[in-house]
Amino acid sequence: MSAKIIDGKAFAATVREKVAGHVSRLKEVHGITPGLAVVLVGEDPASEVYVRNKGKQTLEAGMNSYEHKLPEDTPEADLLALVETLNDDPAVHGILVQLPLPKHIDEEKVINAIAPAKDVDGFHILNVGLLGTGQKAMVPCTPLGCLMMLRDHHGSLSGLNAVVVGRSNIVGKPMAQLLLRDSCTVTIAHSRTKDLAEVCRRADILVAAVGRPEMIPGDWVKPGATVIDVGINRIPAPEKGEGKTRLVGDVEFESAKDVAGAITPVPGGVGPMTIACLLANTVTACCRENNLPEPEGLTA
Repeated sequence: MSAKIIDGKAFAATVREKVAGHVSRLKEVHGITPGLAVVLVGEDPASEVYVRNKGKQTLEAGMNSYEHKLPEDTPEADLLALVETLNDDPAVHGILVQLPLPKHIDEEKVINAIAPAKDVDGFHILNVGLLGTGQKAMVPCTPLGCLMMLRDHHGSLSGLNAVVVGRSNIVGKPMAQLLLRDSCTVTIAHSRTKDLAEVCRRADILVAAVGRPEMIPGDWVKPGATVIDVGINRIPAPEKGEGKTRLVGDVEFESAKDVAGAITPVPGGVGPMTIACLLANTVTACCRENNLPEPEGLTA
């Protein structure tokens, strides 16, 4: 048996089309253009590429993009003042401060300074609490993307056994909350879980988000299970030449695809969904701000 490959690039393109359609209707019917503000502090090359891609896709979806690039030595107070200005700007419906921040800046303080209604990353403590208690919240982008792909593949998730390997605040914990809301039976596992392999083998849905390259081999996967690999790890690739690297997930793809019913590849699986869901969250935030119906198929 060979698993169905869940094409994250194609799925993300579909999400972006839905976003663009909703943005077009907001403009034509209500005269509103959703706006996303992204703040980058410092010159981390990976973050710069990520921010550039966010801006490009925001504009392609018909939204307004506001980029704020600050030097590495920006005082924390100045960053907080910028966040407050964006909170008060009616043209801005979503605010994202690119992480990681320089060490002299308190990330939690900055995240929790963002107005919860504009927190399109879903990291504000209020949104975390709302999600955890089953209320309407801004949902972190990567778990939201995973949920969309799972719903598309399975239809209903009700009654399925789900195992999330990883307990981060960004992916593991919110992923578990979303799966609970869709009536899965959920286990959160991690590196210290006893007999982790056996726990994984019970999963109808296995979400790997632990950040260890190829930690989960194929013989940990239940036959026919759906595997969502959130990991993005760079490892040496001597076959490509000296000093070359390649990207792998937290799951050993080659062995797992022969057991699983469906699996996301790395790259090209969960990754493209993150920015697509950021755009979706911005449209959702805009609709909520203006007391309009939320975009169908783009929320949790």
